[in-house]
Amino acid sequence: MAKPAYRRVIVKISGEALSGSAGFGFDPATLKRIALDLVASRKLGTEVGVVVGGGNFLRGAQTASTALARETADSMGMLATVMNALALEAAIGEAGGSARTLSAISMPQVCESYSRQRAIKHFAEGHIVLFAGGTGNPYFTTDTTAVLRGVEMRCDAVLKATNVDGIYSADPKKDPNATRFEKLSHSEAIARDLKVMDATAFALARENRMPIIVFSVGDAGAIEAVLRGAGRATTVSA
Repeated sequence: MAKPAYRRVIVKISGEALSGSAGFGFDPATLKRIALDLVASRKLGTEVGVVVGGGNFLRGAQTASTALARETADSMGMLATVMNALALEAAIGEAGGSARTLSAISMPQVCESYSRQRAIKHFAEGHIVLFAGGTGNPYFTTDTTAVLRGVEMRCDAVLKATNVDGIYSADPKKDPNATRFEKLSHSEAIARDLKVMDATAFALARENRMPIIVFSVGDAGAIEAVLRGAGRATTVSA
């Protein structure tokens, strides 16, 4: 395809993806690879927004189950997403692109505060827009944030970057008989209780008819390939 399949997208990248094989913090080579992929994707002509998780530092729900109140743990997790967004912003700059971080939690000394109008302006100026701080509220995952921002930004799709090449009936790393889906509806994904995204995210996408493209970010150029319509992925749509 000469042109990208989508005009504007949100790419959801987990914090764990940034840590590579280390499992914690940042892996410099992985951070560089993803940044280069995002810059190449923007050069296709697609406006690119990114929602990044914080699981390479802290997962709110898991921490709450062992030590802290959920509200406190989720706030800590949202701060972790800001750290990741700032690292990705710097890596995108090193890769020859331009990015702006907008946080749902106001911290003006660190980055800009989120508003829809500001995000649209940055898209129009050619920046990759990094959405940090989750929704700014506890009990909502960054998957839900990705769909929410996708709807708010009137994106054509949410691209969910994972460590497998689509959605399976079970974890393919644990179950050799797991079946891979090419296409699913939002309702099917909810009914099957597929763990690739939480039910709130799927329900919000269903309500707003937002397609979700699930693919592996493990290979160089994976995001760009999906935008060209050439990547191996599972499409969840109405």
